Amino acid sequence: MTAVIDKAALDEAAREPRWWQAPPRPVWEDEPSKAGVAGKGIVLAGACLAVLFPLWIVIVTSLSSKKTITEAGGLVLIPKDITFIAYQELLSGGQVTRAAIVSVCVTLAGTLFSMAVSVLAAYGLSRSGSLGHRWLLMTLLATMFFGAGLIPTYLLVQSLGLTDTYLALILPSAVSVFNILVLRAFFMGISPELVDSARIDGAGDWRILWQIIIPLSRAVIAVITLFYAVGYWSAWFNASIYLSDQSMMPLQNVMIQLVQKQEAPVGVSQAIKTGQISALAIQMAVMVMALLPVAVISPFVQKHFKKGMLTGAVKG
Repeated sequence: MTAVIDKAALDEAAREPRWWQAPPRPVWEDEPSKAGVAGKGIVLAGACLAVLFPLWIVIVTSLSSKKTITEAGGLVLIPKDITFIAYQELLSGGQVTRAAIVSVCVTLAGTLFSMAVSVLAAYGLSRSGSLGHRWLLMTLLATMFFGAGLIPTYLLVQSLGLTDTYLALILPSAVSVFNILVLRAFFMGISPELVDSARIDGAGDWRILWQIIIPLSRAVIAVITLFYAVGYWSAWFNASIYLSDQSMMPLQNVMIQLVQKQEAPVGVSQAIKTGQISALAIQMAVMVMALLPVAVISPFVQKHFKKGMLTGAVKG
């Protein structure tokens, strides 16, 4: 009996890798070449240099004396005659010190309030059986595409009596719908069996949220907290339109006045007039003070970025 040979089957078998051959892999899984590794290193080094070089100039200039700044013709690249007189003048009292305290207090209070509202809203919207959760979700989504505008918002803040108060720096931008949606997506990805078992044991929503949901969501909560904190610390627009008292201004607004309008803060102008310190050193020192908290806190939550943002965006 003559066996019928299937030519297509033989060709398919010939294309299959043998045990001594490595299985085919996608191009992006191949080992990078030496030229590719070197190219990536050069690109990363260039990116780091582009970020760190201006920061280095700002820090060195803030620590330079007036003589060094005058000899350099402005910004200083190589440190010489290091002095902390600019920071001493800024932190010795006056407008800058008060502005820094205002920024710290607004950031702490605003971040705490925003996280409390966002977590509670996200947990409620993640429960499909909660009252009116679909209509509330649609309403929140609509605010991402449609806004009242600056003038109606200002009139609303004014009618509520929030102008020239620190609440005007918190309430108008207290909640981000995007952050609520990220938290909601993460909460919906948590195993419902955990919640059901807690309910069987008699746990209520508050206990479930505090003892189950929040501990399992530390990564995404850390990321959203950083987003809110950086937003409050860097905010300047609300203060510029809602506050008229200069003594209530946060640090960012004082920095804008100093850098753009060339106005020396109260308590420092005398030192500039007498020639003890350069106005440029004061400007750079204020910039460093504004950047320092974010630069210090960011590395501690960096490990949560990938897990928190990717999981929150994919699940649900």
